Amino acid sequence: MKGGRTVIIGLDVGGTHIDAVLLNGGKVFKTAKVPYSSNSIVEGICKAVDELTAEVDPGNIERVNLSTTICTNAVLEGKTSPVGMILESGPGLDPSFLACGDENVFLDGYIDHRGQEVKPFNEDIVRDASRRFKAKGILKVGIATKFSVRNPAHELKARELLGGGFCPVVMGHALSGKLNFPRRVFTTYLNVAVYERFRYFASAIEKAFDERGLKAPVNVLKADGGTMNLKSAEAFPVYTVLSGPSASVVGCWALSGTGEDAVVLDIGGTTTDISFFAGGIPLLEPKGISIGVYPTLVRAIYSQSMAIGGDSAVRVEGGRLVIGPMREGPPKALGGPMPTPSDAMILLGLLNLGSREKAHLAMKGLGEELGLSPEETARLILDRMGDLIKERVDQLLEDLNSRPVYTIRELLHGEKIVPKRAVIIGGPARALSPTLEKKLKMPCHVPGNFEVANAIGAALSRVTAEITLMADTAQGCLTVPELGIMEKIGRNFKLENARKRAVELVKERASALGASSEDVEAEILEESSFNMVRGFYTVGRNIRVKAQIKPGVGKLEAS
Repeated sequence: MKGGRTVIIGLDVGGTHIDAVLLNGGKVFKTAKVPYSSNSIVEGICKAVDELTAEVDPGNIERVNLSTTICTNAVLEGKTSPVGMILESGPGLDPSFLACGDENVFLDGYIDHRGQEVKPFNEDIVRDASRRFKAKGILKVGIATKFSVRNPAHELKARELLGGGFCPVVMGHALSGKLNFPRRVFTTYLNVAVYERFRYFASAIEKAFDERGLKAPVNVLKADGGTMNLKSAEAFPVYTVLSGPSASVVGCWALSGTGEDAVVLDIGGTTTDISFFAGGIPLLEPKGISIGVYPTLVRAIYSQSMAIGGDSAVRVEGGRLVIGPMREGPPKALGGPMPTPSDAMILLGLLNLGSREKAHLAMKGLGEELGLSPEETARLILDRMGDLIKERVDQLLEDLNSRPVYTIRELLHGEKIVPKRAVIIGGPARALSPTLEKKLKMPCHVPGNFEVANAIGAALSRVTAEITLMADTAQGCLTVPELGIMEKIGRNFKLENARKRAVELVKERASALGASSEDVEAEILEESSFNMVRGFYTVGRNIRVKAQIKPGVGKLEAS
């Protein structure tokens, strides 16, 4: 390996495999694909790293970027910690429908939309909650009050009154500057609920890497396709939910080089993830993603998953071929219990994997029920799989084009997404490409290194950050909730001042998340400024600026 070049490891933890890649100077130097079980994720990651560094000094690795399913699985499988929630909704809203913790406590105070205290809460409610939580062994607490993004005083006071012995205590205003209170409640809850599980994972990764002499900084992918360092991920693990789908989109972004509208298909063993590019840029979920039953404020790349993949179980029901939605195990060709689309691809010579004889027997068994030959059965499976994917793509496009389109960089006013081609990655990508080209009626591009595109996406992801600055010149106050900042400002503070301050602060935020100065390009996403009038007089200005580090992807050179 040549010196003087950036050496990066990218790891993507999928449903059945860990994809891994070693990049040297922007070129793919080595790849690995390691099977694992949910009980041995760290062991699987270490095995992948060992394969990549067998001929490389681990001390030469400059950084490790990884996506992880730890938090996603914890929520979906119900493997979360018990949480105590302290909520304050103010008048006009029944807070009981927001109850999401194992114990929920409701404060009786109120701060209004401008951040002014209307009514202090009864402090004894929090003191009593502290005793109740401890008596029930609940030591993880979330605090969310309605307008804390304008004034976090009640959240800060509640944390103080709780006293010691709790970890973590997460306040809603620190997670997002957006005003949607119900989503902020659920985001706070989930961040607390997965905290312990992610911290254990992070500690195990640090220890395992240290034992291997791998001292490089470790960054974790977020749902928006960016990264943050492991320390920040421990504090905000909810941001890592659905980092896997974001890795696949970023990988396609790096590998495809498309500057047009496109559909992105990541076909795995269990699921197919569907995303889109608008003008070559990935789409964004504008409000935030839902995680299980919880709508959140977690900023994320748009991605929808359907329960069909190369290893989906195939059977005949009522004389009709059915694919999925469950994965019962590996393909028959690899000793699995049920026929799968992968068996069909193996029989047709589209995949070089496992035993072709076993794949033939799998197709023969299905074919006898359908009155078809093994080869005809295999072609029918791929045809049906193509139909199912096309139907879902069409549904998603219809939904997307019925509302405003957001990319990870901007809102596209009045534009519709009209894909000109499909970018397909994942193990079965090349095998399914001809079928999907016919079904989708557009060219299908399978990029080089498509089998490990997710890991390449992880490796090339950069730090992203977003802040919301709000200034009220009548009150003489500036707040940035994500950073816990409250500053005094003068009456002459203007939008230009707010822009400049927001750019400074988002750069500081990115640096804290692990960004290097060359990766940081700040931009203003949204801004507004309007007069506040009392009677016939202007008493001040209300200013709001949202800034972000411009999302991007590292350059991949031809090997």
